[in-house]
Amino acid sequence: MEDRLAAINLSPFQLRNMLKTVVIIIDEHFDILYVNDAALALLETGLKQIHDRKFYEFFLEDGIERSTFEDAFRNREDFSETEVQLFFKDGRCVLTDMTATCFDSDGQRMMLLEIRQIDKQKKITQETIQHAQQEAARELVRGLAHEIKNPLGGIRGAAQLLEKELTNPDQKEFTQMIVDQSDRLRSLVDRLLGPNSLPQMKWTNIHEVIEKVRAVIFADTLQVIQIERDYDVSIPDLFVDPDMLQQALLNIARNSMQALKSDETPNACIKLKTRIERQAVIKGKRYGLSALISIIDNGPGIPKELKDTVFYPMVTSKHNGSGLGLSIAQNLTNHHDGKIDVESYPGHTEFTLYLPIKKRLE
Repeated sequence: MEDRLAAINLSPFQLRNMLKTVVIIIDEHFDILYVNDAALALLETGLKQIHDRKFYEFFLEDGIERSTFEDAFRNREDFSETEVQLFFKDGRCVLTDMTATCFDSDGQRMMLLEIRQIDKQKKITQETIQHAQQEAARELVRGLAHEIKNPLGGIRGAAQLLEKELTNPDQKEFTQMIVDQSDRLRSLVDRLLGPNSLPQMKWTNIHEVIEKVRAVIFADTLQVIQIERDYDVSIPDLFVDPDMLQQALLNIARNSMQALKSDETPNACIKLKTRIERQAVIKGKRYGLSALISIIDNGPGIPKELKDTVFYPMVTSKHNGSGLGLSIAQNLTNHHDGKIDVESYPGHTEFTLYLPIKKRLE
């Protein structure tokens, strides 16, 4: 074994640059003294451009907790933090695990930062957990909905029979109220159950569907909200139900519109973006090519307490909301073997539909 290890002729410099973990050395003035290739990729800069720049210059003012680093330097204490969100000046938000180690070299106090991006791993884990939870919640809702619908039919029928026996018109007003409220509850239950028709799949240009959604948004916003388009026109036709896909996108877009209006966001903007992703994992299955449809807004973001349950039925932060829009969008996307991913923080909320690109057999 020792002979085999000795035969690997790699310098420490080569080994550091082969690491996927970000390695950065800074001094107590936050001057960057060393970076490996992974760090350059994270900071999206080059080795020449990083000279004479301070570590915090890459982030928004509240993008990193400078006080944590200052306290560590002052007290010569190492620290480790998990799920640290780094907010970059270019608009990126990266989820990381971070370890800081203080040391002295030639009488100068320094800090070694080891940063590991965990966005993808966390998303895959969250997706698996949330999919199981959503399926369980969906089955519970289905069971409750059917249990509610059966007695509702009996109550409505009994009210109609009673109305025929009544001679006083004032009393008929109450039986009509029972019928109306029964119909309202039945309508709510039907919406909870989601679409009961099978998707009508056909080869569709998704940009034609998105343009219809854009037209509806444009009409609804009365030009108060700016709408931007960023399309990848190389995306081939997809085998989808265009009406279901349009409804899913509209539900998400309307959520964005309502968030922007209620927050009175200055320079409110919704961006419609499409891309292709290779080797995307959707519900535990890997697809060679997938189409991504993103709806992005610059609103206040999703409240932290709702992030993990935003696709559950009846979950909403709106005073008059039903909490069904995103749940229905998720159900419609499930019909296409797809998924919806969400990334949200103040000033940026991005819902992305992942749809597998299937080969078209002529």
